[in-house]
Amino acid sequence: MKKYSELTKDELKNLKSELEKECEELKKLNLNLDMSRGKPCKEQLDLSMDLLSVLDKNSNLICEDGMDCRNYGGLTGIKEARELLATFMENKVENIIIYGNSSLNVMYTMIMQAYVFGVMGHTPWKDQGKIKFLCPVPGYDRHFAICEEFGIEMINVPMSESGPDMDMVEKLVSSDEKIKGIWCVPKYSNPDGYVYSDETVRKFARLKPKAADFRIFWDNAYTIHYLYDEKEKHDHIIEILGECEKVGNPDIVYKFASTSKICFPGSGLAVLATSDNNIRDIMSHLKYQTIGYDKVNQLRHVAYFKDLQGVKDHMKKHAQILRPKFEMVLDTFEKEFSGVDLISWTKPRGGYFISFYGMKGTAKDIVDRCKSLGVKLTDAGSSYPYHKDPDDSNIRIAPTYPSVSDLKTALKAFTVCAKLSTVEKLLAS
Repeated sequence: MKKYSELTKDELKNLKSELEKECEELKKLNLNLDMSRGKPCKEQLDLSMDLLSVLDKNSNLICEDGMDCRNYGGLTGIKEARELLATFMENKVENIIIYGNSSLNVMYTMIMQAYVFGVMGHTPWKDQGKIKFLCPVPGYDRHFAICEEFGIEMINVPMSESGPDMDMVEKLVSSDEKIKGIWCVPKYSNPDGYVYSDETVRKFARLKPKAADFRIFWDNAYTIHYLYDEKEKHDHIIEILGECEKVGNPDIVYKFASTSKICFPGSGLAVLATSDNNIRDIMSHLKYQTIGYDKVNQLRHVAYFKDLQGVKDHMKKHAQILRPKFEMVLDTFEKEFSGVDLISWTKPRGGYFISFYGMKGTAKDIVDRCKSLGVKLTDAGSSYPYHKDPDDSNIRIAPTYPSVSDLKTALKAFTVCAKLSTVEKLLAS
C-alpha cells in the first residue's frame, strides 16, 4: 500500500473525492458529540456514589484529636485526611496542606501569592518587571491561562517521552533571573501521556536557578490514574520532594494533586506538598484567606477510602472503564492511518489524553471540519502558550467522557477529517 506522500496528484484527487463523500454521509447523522475536555464519564462518577452516604446524621464527626468537623478550624486539614493524602502523595504528613476542591485553584493561589507578596521574603513578582515561565509543550492549557492572566511571559520547552528538554531547562533557568517557574505534569502528561524518566526528575531536583524565588509547579494530576498494571517499571516516577531534599535543594518545588478525577470533580480534595520552609511561608498568608476548608468532606473521603489501598482498588475500577476507550482510539488510529506516513500519535498507559500529531498546517482545519460534522474537539493550539502551535499539528484527544458507541462514531468522523485535511494539504503543496 502506498503512503500518502507517495501518491500521485491524480491519486490524491480520487482519494479526496472519496473522503468528501464520507463526510457528506456523516453530516446526515446530525451528530452532537463532545470530546473537548478530559471529563470522567457517567460510569466513572457512578463508582463514587457511596461517598455521598458514608456519613449521615448519626456519624461520629469528631476527629481522633478531638476536632469537630462541623466547626471552624483545622487550617491544614484534619489529621486523618492528611495521613491518607500523605501516603497518596508519598510525602510526610507535616509537609501536606489540604485545600478545597480544586488543585488548579491552589496553583492559581500560589502564583498570586508570589505575584503580590513574593516568595519567602523575596521581592513580589509584580515589582520585578516582566517575569517568565517555562512551559513544556504540548502542555495543559489551563496552566498557560494562569500565566496569561498575570501577564507572565511564557517560553516553550519541547517535550519528549522522557519529559521536557532538560538541557534547555537547565541553561535557561541558570542564566535568567526573570524565569520564576516551570509547569510540569510529570506522570501521564497532558496531553502526550508521557512519564518523566528518573534522569529527568533528578535533573529537576538539581536545578540551580539564577532566581532565588524560582519554583517548579509539579502538577501530579494523574499520579494514580493507571490504565494498566501499576507495577510496570515505566509507570514509576521518582518522588520529587525527597529527591530535592536529598541533594540539598528542598524549597524548589510545589507539588499539587487532587481527588477530582478519583471521585467527583468539583467535590474532591486538593492537596499541596512542599518543604518546611515553603509551608511556613504559605501558612503566613493562608491564615488570612480562610479559617479552614471543608472538614466534613475530608472526613467523608477518609471514611470511604480508608487507606491508600482503598484508593488503588477504586482506581482499578476506573481503569476497567477507560482502558477499552483508549484502546479503541489507538486501534482505530492504527487501522485508519496505517498508510498516512505524515501522521503520528502517542500511546499512553494512563492519564486522560492522547496526543495526535497531524501533518504540519492541518490541526486547525481538522478541528474545524470535525465541528462542522457535530464533533467538538479541544481547539487546535490549546496545548501551547497563547494558543499558538508553531506547527499547527497537535490535537488533544479526550476519549474519557463519551460512551463507547459515541466514541466510535466520533473517531470515524475524526479519521475522515484528518485524512481529508492531509490530502488537501498535499495537493496544495
